[in-house]
This record gives sequence, structure tokens and C-alpha cells, in this order.
Amino acid sequence: MILSDKTIREYISRGELVLSPVDDEQIQPASLDIRLSNSFSIVDDTVSNIVNMDAPISYKTIQTDSLILLPGQFILATTAEYFRLPDDITAFVEGRSSLGRMGLFIQNAGWVDPGFEGEITLELYNANRCAIELKAGRRIGQLVFARMDCAAERPYRGKYQSQRGATGSRVYLDNVQ
Repeated sequence: MILSDKTIREYISRGELVLSPVDDEQIQPASLDIRLSNSFSIVDDTVSNIVNMDAPISYKTIQTDSLILLPGQFILATTAEYFRLPDDITAFVEGRSSLGRMGLFIQNAGWVDPGFEGEITLELYNANRCAIELKAGRRIGQLVFARMDCAAERPYRGKYQSQRGATGSRVYLDNVQ
């Protein structure tokens, strides 16, 4: 079941859903507006121009209130909000239609597991022929919360737990079968 604005407020007031900082105007009828932070990461160029899944990837991380995203450029960003989801709530990250119409795609996994805690890293891609200016504090997307039929037996405690800032891929930590 998708949580309504009333239920989102109730979860927040009881401390079961932690969102910080959050303003009441961010709470929409069936979602929560998420804002862009000032942390951005770009994959560093490599000598071979190849990144692989078996080793850490080097990123250049910058903090700025305004960033120009060039056409065809990919960058990691993060939410201004820090989240802690209870073990019976999951969330979906959705881009804003208004930004998609500008050619800005939020290319993330789109899923936040129950039990996750941290800022949400967003993968942004400029599909436009023009550069797009990103500004910290602007609404970048929305989070839709859903209550599960019961608490997860194994809530998220993975490699991105408690992340802050635009966090690069940790795929190299996966157990390869």
C-alpha cells in the first residue's frame, strides 16, 4: 500500500520514519519531494578508459551549490535529506516529469530497501543537446513510500548503509559466484 500524506506525517511524528531535514511542504499527497544536495561525484578518467566491476572505481567528488551538467554527461549526486526507513517500509525514487522534459534523467536503481539508512545517491544523465544547470536545494525527484505486508526478515544492512554524499559504486564488494 502506498502511504498517503497523512500516514507519512504520522510515521515521521512517531519517529518510525526519519527524514532530516524535511519541511512539511515537501510532503505531497502520495510522496515526499527530495532535494538535490551540494555533493557531486564524477568517475575519474583511467589510463585505459575502462572501469571494471572487480576493483574500486576512482571518483572526483566536489561540493558546490551550482553545477553545469554537459550534454551526454553522467554524474552522481545525492539527496539533501538523510533517511532511515523502518523494516516494514520500502520506497521508490522517481524523477520529476518537469526535469525529464528538460532532458535530465535520474538513472538510479529507483528502489530503497526497508531498513536503509543514509542519503540517497542519484545517477543523473543529461540527454539534452544543451547543458543543464543543477542547483543545490532544488527539488530533484520524489520518494514514494509503500508499507509491506510484514517487516522484512532481513532488512537492508548492505554496502551503502549510512552513506553520505554522492557515493560511488561498490560493486567490487559483491560476492561473485
